[in-house]
Amino acid sequence: MKKGLVLEGGAMRGLWTAGVTDVMMEHDIWPDGLIGVSAGAAFGCNYKSRQIGRAIRYNTQFAKDPRYSGWKSLIKTGDYFNAEFGYHVVPFEYDHFDIDSFEQNPMEFTIVCTDVETGQAVYHTMAHVDYNELEWLRASASMPLASKVVEVDGWKLLDGGVSDSIPLEYFEKQGYKRNVVILTQPLGYQKKHNALMPLMRLALRKYPYFLKAMDERHMMYNCQLDYVAEAERLGRCLVIRPDENIPIGHLSKDPQQMRHVYELGRAVGERYIDSIIDFYAQQ
Repeated sequence: MKKGLVLEGGAMRGLWTAGVTDVMMEHDIWPDGLIGVSAGAAFGCNYKSRQIGRAIRYNTQFAKDPRYSGWKSLIKTGDYFNAEFGYHVVPFEYDHFDIDSFEQNPMEFTIVCTDVETGQAVYHTMAHVDYNELEWLRASASMPLASKVVEVDGWKLLDGGVSDSIPLEYFEKQGYKRNVVILTQPLGYQKKHNALMPLMRLALRKYPYFLKAMDERHMMYNCQLDYVAEAERLGRCLVIRPDENIPIGHLSKDPQQMRHVYELGRAVGERYIDSIIDFYAQQ
């Protein structure tokens, strides 16, 4: 029975998830596959490359570096998080991404993006590392309004969370029958309609199907929460979530805040570690 790990996105809340997954790696927990959405993919790639601590390290190191992120980058490049520097310079020149480990690890690594022309989810399995594959990773985490549309392999893509925020059902259909699901919102959270839709309609008016997906995202997301709850009740998945709202903004540039959120995630990971081991051991 294949063991899966499902990582929700959530921008900088993903550092909380990185805290949990670093603890899992420290305890030699290696699922057969990982599916990540947005920040869940951008930080989750370090699970396949087996690089404990990398996500929090480079985010705190470059938090205040204008080359990495900021309004100047958004105005100059169209991306709040500088695409070229963050995805194609940092991993090769500053905080090296272990390509050999990533490519040799048999764990399947799946990225979720959204096709802006259809509003539908696109699932991409990333097995090796090159410029093109890193563009897929970037696309998954490219938040509407804060990012340009990413063009790769004939697709026009943005944030995977718009079309499949918690891809448990998809992963189950790929044969992953025992999944640990890491969410970035506390129990009882319900997503509301996006208050920025008027601005979205202006900025993304060329993509009506994407706008429709954005407009209905809160309903899709809340239905997925129901699906996860039922899967958990039936014993198909183990859900890990924060005890309360994660105290960080989507575009935070505060290294201390990042570190605090990461440590909160580590604490929850330590609390759940025996449950994770037991859950994966069951057939």
